[in-house]
Amino acid sequence: MSGRSFAQKILSRASGCNAEVGETVVAKVDLAMSHENAALVSTKFKEIGAEKLWDPSKVVLIFDHRIPANTVSAAEGHKTVRRFAEDEGIANFYCHGEGICHQVLPEKGHVLPGSLIVGSDSHTTTYGAFGAFATGIGATEMAAVWATGELWFRVPDTLKVRAENEIPDHCMSKDLILRAIGDLGADGADYRCVEYVGGAVDGMSVSSRMVLSNMAIEMGAKAGVCFPDARTREYLASRDATGGEEVFSDGDLVCDEHIIDCDDLVPLVAAPHSVDNVHPAAELSDLCIDQAVLGSCTNGRLEDLHAAASLLRGRQIPKGVRLIVVPASREVQLDAMEDGTIAALMSSGAIVTNPGCGPCLGAHQGILASGERAIATTNRNFRGRMGSPDAEVFLASPLTVAASALTGRITDPREVMG
Repeated sequence: MSGRSFAQKILSRASGCNAEVGETVVAKVDLAMSHENAALVSTKFKEIGAEKLWDPSKVVLIFDHRIPANTVSAAEGHKTVRRFAEDEGIANFYCHGEGICHQVLPEKGHVLPGSLIVGSDSHTTTYGAFGAFATGIGATEMAAVWATGELWFRVPDTLKVRAENEIPDHCMSKDLILRAIGDLGADGADYRCVEYVGGAVDGMSVSSRMVLSNMAIEMGAKAGVCFPDARTREYLASRDATGGEEVFSDGDLVCDEHIIDCDDLVPLVAAPHSVDNVHPAAELSDLCIDQAVLGSCTNGRLEDLHAAASLLRGRQIPKGVRLIVVPASREVQLDAMEDGTIAALMSSGAIVTNPGCGPCLGAHQGILASGERAIATTNRNFRGRMGSPDAEVFLASPLTVAASALTGRITDPREVMG
């Protein structure tokens, strides 16, 4: 008989029953996150007749997609959420440009291993990097969670992505996840819990693991987990994040497995208009770019800014290219200012904006015009994602984005690495 999976164990604990794959359980939620779409959630909350939050201490609200407000409509939405947070006594409300939700929540110590976390944003899967079962839900579902603290879940099957050997110096975890998505397809992990394992994952920083969990949704996954270890514990301790319980799949779990040998990994790019349209960067070197974006909940952390600065320091971006740098949080931006990274990027010609989601979703701070081409460290390249539906978005690692900004065309970073 096969052992039990991480997902089964989490949902069994949260539901109080023996959760079997394929069954539907009603589970108690440990943490619920919403960003600006909390305005819509609050409307649904009232429509279902709810009178108060089940537990304000377990609700986190944050403004990140359109901060500062970029339209009157956005400003009105912010106003609605501020009023709701005050009325409901939500103490965990980050409304002054603290950064992107998926970066800020771990920084503030809200994410704990073994917890069940839901967020009204599809990339809530990011928190799986800390050993949590984390998944995105819709506004109506979130309204139900706010009212009851519970939600139904179908217990997902498990897919292991095993990454062996070390990631080469010219590659990053973004290249590994693009390789996995390219291999498996945009629906290759539909409603599965992806477990990232193997020597390459063991050797990664917490920030690099967040990239893997963040983009699990891009192959259809319900959740994407990296199991806790000494690095995870060190990070959590530095954030005074106490509690939680480390949960692991049983060693005799039988499930599908996809193996990637990182010795063969090369810098990769996801071409328009699908994240699984993956090619070696070197094969696209004849494509010129208008804009490069370094940031997002996928790759806007300090190690990402460091990687880009390592290529750009002392060099100049050509006038025909716009490099937009969007730190993932205020903390990341301050650290990058203190260690000279921001100065290096700006000296090379980069535009540095306030922390937030901005250009990733085509809201502001770098919208593309028709016929323009961008390369970005973001997580989606769907048609119209970053502006005009007649623009093109290519996804890549911070190293590849920086190299491309430097040459004005999609570039394998090995071309320009010293």
